[in-house]
Amino acid sequence: MNGRDLVRSWWSVGLTGAAREPRTVRAAWLRRGADATGPGPRVRARVPGAVREVEPGPGGGVIRFARSELRVLVAVNGAVFWGWDGAGPEPSYALAGACPEPDPRAELEPDTDGGWRVVAERVTVAVSRHGALEVLTPGGVTLRRDLPPRWWQAEDGGPARWMQRSEVPADARFFGPGGPVEGPRPRDGAHRLGNGVTGTGSAAPVTMPVQLVVADAGTHLLFVDNPWDGTLTLREGAEGAGSGHDRVGTSELRMEGGPVRGWVMAGTPARVLLTWASLAGAPALPPAWAFGHHHVREGAGGEDEVRRVVAGHLERGLPLDAVHLGNGHLDDGRAFTVDQDRFPKLPVLADELRREGVRLVSVVPAAVRAEDRRGEGAFPDLPDARVRYAGQAARGFAGVWHTVDGSVPFGRVDALRLGRAAHEGLRDEVPADERPLVLSPSGWPGSQRYGGVWSGDGAAGWPGLRASLARVVGLGLCGVPFSGPDVVGGGRDGGFELYVRRLQLAAYLPLLRTGAVGPADGGPWGYGAAVLGHARVALGERRRLLPYFVTLAHLARRTGAPMVRPVWWPAPEERQLRDCEDAFLLGDALLVAPVLEPGAVRREVRLPRGRWYDTATGRAYEGPAKVLVDAPLERIPVFARAGAALPVRAEDGGTELEVWAPAPGRSGGGLVVPESGDDGDGPEAERYSVTGSGPRVVVRRETEDGAQEPSRPVRVRGLDGTGGQM
Repeated sequence: MNGRDLVRSWWSVGLTGAAREPRTVRAAWLRRGADATGPGPRVRARVPGAVREVEPGPGGGVIRFARSELRVLVAVNGAVFWGWDGAGPEPSYALAGACPEPDPRAELEPDTDGGWRVVAERVTVAVSRHGALEVLTPGGVTLRRDLPPRWWQAEDGGPARWMQRSEVPADARFFGPGGPVEGPRPRDGAHRLGNGVTGTGSAAPVTMPVQLVVADAGTHLLFVDNPWDGTLTLREGAEGAGSGHDRVGTSELRMEGGPVRGWVMAGTPARVLLTWASLAGAPALPPAWAFGHHHVREGAGGEDEVRRVVAGHLERGLPLDAVHLGNGHLDDGRAFTVDQDRFPKLPVLADELRREGVRLVSVVPAAVRAEDRRGEGAFPDLPDARVRYAGQAARGFAGVWHTVDGSVPFGRVDALRLGRAAHEGLRDEVPADERPLVLSPSGWPGSQRYGGVWSGDGAAGWPGLRASLARVVGLGLCGVPFSGPDVVGGGRDGGFELYVRRLQLAAYLPLLRTGAVGPADGGPWGYGAAVLGHARVALGERRRLLPYFVTLAHLARRTGAPMVRPVWWPAPEERQLRDCEDAFLLGDALLVAPVLEPGAVRREVRLPRGRWYDTATGRAYEGPAKVLVDAPLERIPVFARAGAALPVRAEDGGTELEVWAPAPGRSGGGLVVPESGDDGDGPEAERYSVTGSGPRVVVRRETEDGAQEPSRPVRVRGLDGTGGQM
């Protein structure tokens, strides 16, 4: 069976639901794409050598050394490309389209000591006569220095392994590469750049060869465009007592093969992520309901069991927006099938639930398994851009979530291709005014163009709670704004306290998915009335913030800015904030401080500069400061920035503005992007200004025709410590 036949088979499975899976094949994912090939075999520890000649070109040029050549390009968006031995920016799965045009003002010119440089508006790129590449600010301050790469001949004559060492300023801090780290800032040591599955078959954390570096001199992002497995070894620097005693930070990248190429972009964090989004593509805009509460139904029960779970939530006052059906609804676990005995009228069930405001989402195993369980599974011809999902919407599904069998190898680029097939297939089938939802457990830069990431329940216990926060923050800094962990209860962790704290954290993350509690596969009521009350509060606050989440998603699509941000995001020059890993910003209006330790009923919170209000008590605090605040089991500390205006859900179901009084002599504002279905990038943002005038707060909508009265209800909080009306 060739790739074309496999495409047809996958279509037929999706359309008919029949168990017509392909026979055992050597799946196309084993083929290395053009961007996964590297230079041929090399002499052991080969280095480039000295400069021999230079070929200037638009935005940079090619510098030829004794044994290698380096291509340097500064694009019009300010991003810097570098590639060794003929490696160019295309083809690449990571790029959203063609490589951006070169900057016509940037030229390759001679530098000191026989080197060369390219001077551009935002960066200067200097290449030494032996191949070291240095990226500097326009003022000449070094952001990073990449030493010449080295190649090693593979013993079997296969692709050459290579390594490259880099240096960053002593005060710099590393962030990324995605998921498997103890915090958003990876610890010193080795970190594997690879995806896969755990021993139990659940998703392993996502990693991407994307690294964000924050220093006093500025922020920059490095993307190494190579999907091969590798290891990144980090060592943060340290500042000495005087000049000349600093120890620079270092990173060492070792790859098992593939091209030696990458991109660097520099500027403020917002500028860096905007440039990165222009390269790798704008994040997909999830449907509005995707920011609600999702519940995963893994059991083997049928349609009546799904109805029971939905009714259990709604009858207890727990908002519910989607039910994710797991492998239990498939026919013998095979992808694109439905067990007709347990789900005989699935489209009818989907319509029934939709009238209750609940969507159905289907699991899709990444591999198409042979009918004979002893047979080898296969992936569809994922490199073929014509591959699409078909028939899922006809069954009533509004989205899909992918899983990976622990016995089947699955790469990061495979996840990107699978996400593309799912997104484009569903997009063609759902109504024109709707958007599909696609979730994957793995990914590669560019995956955000098609959907988000679910990271499973991750590590067990309280360390897993901290790790789940780290993954969401890290993925956001890699350009994937829509992600979140699964909130599970019972089982291996036990204990209702951990479940409550997980749910409270997830209520402020982009993706909120809960799993079963107890053997009945039900909701939080399985822990009793007290936990049910805490869950009702957390999910109710999430429902109230839905308009704010939708606004942040639109802004992420337009600017690349993550929805969940480290607290240093608006002020990376404040060094103390770079080390804060137990709190985060939700947009620019809210600071969330989850409880990450057992038994804690109070916790210390580091506040950035400015005035912040405790949203539970209304008390104002002045930052920068560390404050000790209450964190009872029923809630976690959340602070609102003074002067912030954010959209929230009113009691009547509409959208109102929640405005927090500005500090004396200061002003503020906010944006609102209303949800209006699938109309491209969405409607224009509504801009609001907030100013203080004596004891009053004045809110105006800023338009091209000047300031106007707000078209939405406004509720001002922070005036008297408890909130009030404007």
